[in-house]
Amino acid sequence: MNKIVLSALAALTLTSVAANAGALKLYQDENGQVFTQPAEGRTLIKDKTTSVFAKADKLKFSALTYIGYKYNDYKDGTTSYIDPATGNPVAYSTDTSQFEIRRAYLQVKAYFLEDPKSYYRVTLDVHQDTKANGDTTDGDMLLRVKYAYLYINNILPNTGLEVGIAHRPWHDYEEHNSWYFRDISKVLVEQKNGGDLSNSADYGFNFKTKTKYFDSEFGLFNGEGYHATQIQTGMSFEWRMTAHILGVSGKDKQNTTTYWDASFFGQYNHDHKADAAAPDGYDDLVFGGLHTVYNQPSFLVAAQYVESLDTADNSTYVSVQAGSGYSVNAEYRLGEAKEYRILGRYDSWTPDLIDTNPADQKEQRTYIAGLAWDQSKNVEWVANIEVTDNEAGSDRENLNGTAYMLTAEVKF
Repeated sequence: MNKIVLSALAALTLTSVAANAGALKLYQDENGQVFTQPAEGRTLIKDKTTSVFAKADKLKFSALTYIGYKYNDYKDGTTSYIDPATGNPVAYSTDTSQFEIRRAYLQVKAYFLEDPKSYYRVTLDVHQDTKANGDTTDGDMLLRVKYAYLYINNILPNTGLEVGIAHRPWHDYEEHNSWYFRDISKVLVEQKNGGDLSNSADYGFNFKTKTKYFDSEFGLFNGEGYHATQIQTGMSFEWRMTAHILGVSGKDKQNTTTYWDASFFGQYNHDHKADAAAPDGYDDLVFGGLHTVYNQPSFLVAAQYVESLDTADNSTYVSVQAGSGYSVNAEYRLGEAKEYRILGRYDSWTPDLIDTNPADQKEQRTYIAGLAWDQSKNVEWVANIEVTDNEAGSDRENLNGTAYMLTAEVKF
């Protein structure tokens, strides 16, 4: 696996090699710490200058990693997960205890167009392979390209365009305005015990409009998502429309800004067979949701409702993605810089399957409670519990139990 990661990083580096050179100068203080910017008390390290070559005017690197530990205490001492091929629970005999790399992202943006806000972005996604219940398998690491797109700023008035493996309209908004704890749980439409309707990136294009009181995203995508087999039939039209009721965009400003948003979002899949194992499946999956979030520096509250339909022309099968549900979450913040947070969330999802087994329509419930600490602008710690309490008689009842989690989110 190390060879794969190193090869991928080498390939990413080689793509930026070109004829224009710029010297990266390093400076050292009296304690031996190395810096990239000059300041009083720092001396230039002349013999350790590193040259960086790129056709771009500027390269911007960043990284984000979710490092965690998770103990699953399953009800009655049993574990199980849903087999993605059959949809049936598969039982395990013992609880689980494991350290995890839930995600490790390495990202580079290259700025080479006249508009300084236009760029090309590549994000590598390294993570442990997981079962459908979230447990890791044998510790194998997977490497994917999460994003690879060109962003053109102001292609239309107040509107930019992403084209390539791009953001889908909803997920990124919720994770940067409402649910700030992607390191412990995905959002409702992606969560396995929730709707499990869509992942966060896909092949296609996305128009992104931003104004003081309104912003939106409208995109056309393959529909399968960035890490699924591309079936190459049909397309998915996807959207988000958000009103900034107070005239403030709160993206990543939760500790300093008061904002109130209301959103309508969804997807319309047409003639799209998203599951190769079930070619008569959710080829016409349609879902829509309403969401609102209110934030002050000391607290946040948010709620949403989502309904998903399979409009395919058959009466004997409806996708496991069909159903409805809602989610509420809240934070209370303490400390001079609001560095301490108390968090909570509740998800409810009820599948709507046409099936001989009535258990398929039982409610699926998830509770999350925890504490978070921003150690610095680069490191956040989260300690939480996640309780799965699916309705008695559900095919997912064997997933019931409590997960105890400790997570470090590291970014730069």
